[in-house]
Amino acid sequence: MKLEEFDFDLPEELIAQEPIENRSKSRLLVLNKSTGEIEHKIFEDVIDYLQKGDCLVLNNTKVIPARLIGRRQRTGGRIEVVLLKPIENDVWEALVKPGSKARKGEEIVFGNGQLTAKVLDNTDYGGRLMQFFYEGSFEEILDKLGQMPTPPYIKKKLEDKDRYQTVYAQIPGSAAAPTAGLHFTEELLNKLRAKGVSIVFITLHVGLGTFRPVKVENVEDHKMHSEYYEVSPEAAETICRTKETGKRVIAVGTTSTRTLETIGDENGMVKPGNGWSDIFIYPGYKFKVVDALITNFHLPKSTLIMLVSAFAGKEKVFKAYEEAIREKYRFFSFGDAMLII
Repeated sequence: MKLEEFDFDLPEELIAQEPIENRSKSRLLVLNKSTGEIEHKIFEDVIDYLQKGDCLVLNNTKVIPARLIGRRQRTGGRIEVVLLKPIENDVWEALVKPGSKARKGEEIVFGNGQLTAKVLDNTDYGGRLMQFFYEGSFEEILDKLGQMPTPPYIKKKLEDKDRYQTVYAQIPGSAAAPTAGLHFTEELLNKLRAKGVSIVFITLHVGLGTFRPVKVENVEDHKMHSEYYEVSPEAAETICRTKETGKRVIAVGTTSTRTLETIGDENGMVKPGNGWSDIFIYPGYKFKVVDALITNFHLPKSTLIMLVSAFAGKEKVFKAYEEAIREKYRFFSFGDAMLII
């Protein structure tokens, strides 16, 4: 399977630069994966497609202000660091730009020196292992010095940091938002609960595995970077009960999907626990747990569009994307949504 098969042309003006004022008023393209039928709705209409007894699975990770702008201690040159995941004892995996200036042993200063870092080593994906030094609380320093790590295709500065968080974000640790969840409001979630839809929260901290570009020609050769997940006993029990009663498990986002498919057995049952997921889902994969999917519109040649193509069929997905482009849907992180049933 070739990488070029997952490419498409997207007019730049369709890349959403900021979130719309009301989260649940985004547009919603509904794709029936059996028939290929497409409907055009508003996101809050998602309630009409969920039934009593269904289980909606949301990723409650919280984005940390993981983007730090520093300077090389030796030369004063500018360095940008994006924290990906903690290792131990204040050592983090990070992306560094420009990477050529962040050699082993390089020391970097942030702010007025309340935070410093030393490059310990390179990683196998082009990132760096960095040791951080500070006094007090790392989280408080990060809140003061860090910026929200919005994707590079968003050129406009985000005025309200909370708009790059879901309304149910709870567990800090992500370098990017699980963007399918950005469309939900507390009001919509309460309406779903009142309808009898079970709502459960799992955690997957979004890191390099989610947004690392695919650079190999043969899709099967791509290796996912691992991301940390946690699933509580209560969440696992509700998901299993949903499967046992013949109702649907609806994943919100590719991160929820990957977590569920990591922990699910052949019968669609899941067990609680935590660990690291490096599952790579592309066409040919047989889904075990997820019955329906809420997701955004994704980048060409990304692992995300490969997952969606695996779920609904590549031909149907690309036809839906063609229609979304014709209808001028908004794409990517702050864009519109898609429900696949």
